[in-house]
Amino acid sequence: MVDPILVTGAAGRVGAVGRMVVELLRARALPVRALVHHEDERADALRATGAEVVAGDLTRAGDIARALQGCRRLYFGMSVSARYLEATVIAAAVARDRGDLEVLVNISQMTVSEMTLTHQTDSPQHRQHWLAEQVLDWSALPVVHVRPTVFLENPLFLDLAAASIARDSTLRLPFGAGRTSPIAARDVAAVVAEILASPAAHVGKVYELTGPRSEDMNAVAAEYSDALHRSITYVDVPFEPWRDEDLRRLSLPEHVFEHLSTMARLHAANRYDRLTHDVEAITGRPATSVREFVARHADRFAEEGGRRKGS
Repeated sequence: MVDPILVTGAAGRVGAVGRMVVELLRARALPVRALVHHEDERADALRATGAEVVAGDLTRAGDIARALQGCRRLYFGMSVSARYLEATVIAAAVARDRGDLEVLVNISQMTVSEMTLTHQTDSPQHRQHWLAEQVLDWSALPVVHVRPTVFLENPLFLDLAAASIARDSTLRLPFGAGRTSPIAARDVAAVVAEILASPAAHVGKVYELTGPRSEDMNAVAAEYSDALHRSITYVDVPFEPWRDEDLRRLSLPEHVFEHLSTMARLHAANRYDRLTHDVEAITGRPATSVREFVARHADRFAEEGGRRKGS
């Protein structure tokens, strides 16, 4: 390949799918242009991989047109944002104006698979992803939709879980008996990188990505226990106190707060009981389990006493 692959959202924090896509493509010696919002140490780290880095705003058509110049493959991803739909429409308009795109890989959310014109969720982000897919489908661009389920890096399974596990070895979430199959961001990035590296067979398809098993929260807690070599217990807590105390304590933007609140309610309604094997089908290896992910990030779940001793 001579033309660079444009990766947007390359400096994102939660999950960092864009950053990992850049790293995986560069590991294949493929040319990459990484679009970041700001010049900072994350941009420097991307340059260290050999990627070209440009700064721009996904809601400014001029910035997108400049970034896409000379590129024929595009990964479109953006952090949870109230302006997500606006950014998607602008990217689609710029790509249509170019007229020579080989593939646009759009990261969406698996909840979109359950949504219709008359059946939506209360999450403003879910609705924006659903609308974004409509726009991209209408655009007649060579689109691939990648729909992951909840990420293991999501605050529900990382920040909030780490806080309660460190405090008293409990996993405190209002999920009831609902089952879930969270996925590691690196597995999502691996699927995206495979598609961008060789897109022809994937154009027009939708891939739904989950972890290797769907299980209730007691089973999830058992995976945390195996990974951390100590007993972790799931505690089903009432939704409203959890939302107003535990979730609100993260000081999230209101758009993100409402999104995570809805995700918690959908888990309790068993709407995250999902299982596919698309990760393995595309990458040739099974998706990362909860146990493997937690073991890889064991330092985040250290007991409070142990943290004080090591500080």
